[in-house]
Amino acid sequence: MRVFVTGTAGFIGFHLAKRLLEAGHLVDGYDGMTPYYDPGLKEARRAILLRTNGYRDTIAMLEDMEALTRAAEEAAPDVIIHLAAQAGVRYSLQNPRAYVDANLVGAFNVMEIARLLKPRHFLWASTSSVYGASPTVPFHESDRTDFPLTLRRDKKAGEAMAHSYAHLWSIPTTMFRFFTVYG
Repeated sequence: MRVFVTGTAGFIGFHLAKRLLEAGHLVDGYDGMTPYYDPGLKEARRAILLRTNGYRDTIAMLEDMEALTRAAEEAAPDVIIHLAAQAGVRYSLQNPRAYVDANLVGAFNVMEIARLLKPRHFLWASTSSVYGASPTVPFHESDRTDFPLTLRRDKKAGEAMAHSYAHLWSIPTTMFRFFTVYG
């Protein structure tokens, strides 16, 4: 199986790509190598993946639709896994534009790729931040998500887009709401 994974220099994306490769799948990675987290660590992860048979990648931003389209078309994936995002709740208050660009425009671009390439499955990473100040604890997947605490509404909007794309274009889609991840 050929898998197109965004965010392969990140903690989750790197480990997922590594496991997919170990299982014998072909992986095409895509990462913007943004400096929010340690660039040296990202380069080290990338170097490990590049030494593995069956892996190739593209370094470009999600907002660059031309680069994203070219990389995805070359990959011709069976599955698209979109993990790339601008992370960090505090940083979202300092630089909201980075979140709109990466997490809304970028997510839209990846969904457009899924619409055009019609993979067997599209998987998308959201965040537990969509629950905001929900009075229900512990959270449940069916809980309302209209209690914002941060500017992380970018992911909630992305969830709505992914839901629409799944239904309008019959794209089998799975969304994850990650909580704090050790990394």
